[in-house]
Amino acid sequence: MLMEFVEKLKAENAAWVTEVVEGHGEVTVIVPRESIIDVCTFLKTTQGFDMLADLCGGDRGPEEDPRFEVNYHLFSTKHHNRLRLKVLLSEDDPHVATVTPLWKTADWHERETFDLFGVIFDGHPDLRRILLPSDFDGHALRKDYPLRGYEPYSMN
Repeated sequence: MLMEFVEKLKAENAAWVTEVVEGHGEVTVIVPRESIIDVCTFLKTTQGFDMLADLCGGDRGPEEDPRFEVNYHLFSTKHHNRLRLKVLLSEDDPHVATVTPLWKTADWHERETFDLFGVIFDGHPDLRRILLPSDFDGHALRKDYPLRGYEPYSMN
């Protein structure tokens, strides 16, 4: 059933689908970052994926290129299917467009991904840290961040 949605994406615009990964009953569509708004709009308005269940970042490691990924977990309350979209981003240019105009819940998820990984969501209405202090140095979930962290605040 999920491959049916992938085929509809390809039929609408073949450039929207870079790769498809199937596993454990799930389907992930890797999408070029320039197409994420178009893909999400198509899936929401014509295919019934009306809910952004989650959006999260990932660091594939400093030796990987592209280094970062943003995962969009879409859900349809109409046909009860889940579909994951993934955008890959280089360390030199970790930018992708915000999806907050489509799903308001993306606001918090994108801020968290920005805070912890340093991914910049272009056009976000209020892109600032959400979990860590505003003066925190770095992004705590990056794989090159020290395991024991830094001690920026004195306990004296």
